[in-house]
Amino acid sequence: MALSYKARRRWSLAVLLIWLPFYIVVAATIMTAIPRLPTLVELLIYLILGVAWALPFKFIFKGVGKDDPDT
Repeated sequence: MALSYKARRRWSLAVLLIWLPFYIVVAATIMTAIPRLPTLVELLIYLILGVAWALPFKFIFKGVGKDDPDT
C-alpha cells in the first residue's frame, strides 16, 4: 500500500520530531555504556549509527521535498 504525498510528509515530520531525538538518546547511551574504543572504530560506529536511523524510513522520505505530484 503506497502512502499519499500528504501522508508521507506527515510521517516524515513525525519521524524527524519524535523518532530521531529518541534514537539520538539511545545511540548516545549505547556509546557511553561501552568502554572507550580506538578513535577510528568510534568514528566508524558513529557513521553507521548516523545513517542507520534513516534506512528503515527511506520510503517515507522519498520525494517529500518535491512538489505534490497529485496537483
